Amino acid sequence: MIGRLLGLPPDLSAEGAQIDGLLGVVHLLIFALFIGWGIFFVYTLIRFRRGRNPNASYSGVRSHASSYVEAGVAVFEAALLIAFAIPVWAVRVNAIPQETSGTRVRVIAEQYAWNVHYPGQDGQFGRSDASLVSIENPLGLDRGDPAAKDDIATINQLNLPVGKPAVIYLSSKDVIHSFALPYFRVKQDAIPGQRIPVWFTPTRTTAELRETMGKRYDVSNGKIPAELATLTALEEYTDRDGRLILGKGSYISDETVAQLQQAGVKEVKAAPEIPTEIACAQLCGLGHYRMRGFVVIQTEDEFKAWMAEQASYQSQ
Repeated sequence: MIGRLLGLPPDLSAEGAQIDGLLGVVHLLIFALFIGWGIFFVYTLIRFRRGRNPNASYSGVRSHASSYVEAGVAVFEAALLIAFAIPVWAVRVNAIPQETSGTRVRVIAEQYAWNVHYPGQDGQFGRSDASLVSIENPLGLDRGDPAAKDDIATINQLNLPVGKPAVIYLSSKDVIHSFALPYFRVKQDAIPGQRIPVWFTPTRTTAELRETMGKRYDVSNGKIPAELATLTALEEYTDRDGRLILGKGSYISDETVAQLQQAGVKEVKAAPEIPTEIACAQLCGLGHYRMRGFVVIQTEDEFKAWMAEQASYQSQ
């Protein structure tokens, strides 16, 4: 509810409600201060207008009302810090889940990509060495290390299982980046020379989110709407003979729209292919706009199948 009022995207993490609640409290307190200072500003305009004070007063106002107001503001800010911010920090930052209870991933930022490193079946991250970094090996993994032989590395692609805490260890190869996952209420700077953990628990899969985001678009005129050009279909569409025109998850083109019109299909239900993106919220260079990754939340079985598929690529 609070997220919708603040214009936030859907919350897909178990901890997101706590973050949204804190944001709501901050906005309420700031709104109260805005109203209070606005009233005080109008009062001073009227109280100290030129018509009422034709001559300068060298003694000034002797009331301590402004001191009381300043003390009240300080109390507001202390309450926000002690009663709300510190408890949230203790849970969301300090209380990192045990390694055995969640999914551990390393994310190493660089201009302009997100390098993702999964431990293999042994559960151990392999050794990396800066001297081994190359285009083919952006993490500098030492495949001669027994712990690194089964490690999995991807670029701009972070897959996680639903319902399990995901602990992500952030670092950077060059400058400061900011790892932002708006749908999971996560934002943390990736700082060179530091390894910073962040964590959250996904509550819905990407497929479930896509279903809720799906909209129907009019294609009866045989032309593709501009917004539809970047989306993928949520349903299958066939012609009158049952031949497939547009498959579920397929991108929609002018050609397929023309075929749909001929088949008498007037509407297409579509949604973003992967709405849960990784954004860099820190201006990190001229190519900052290209630093875009994707988060896919899967069921446990889907995640295991994906990991097995990635492992097969690593062995080739």
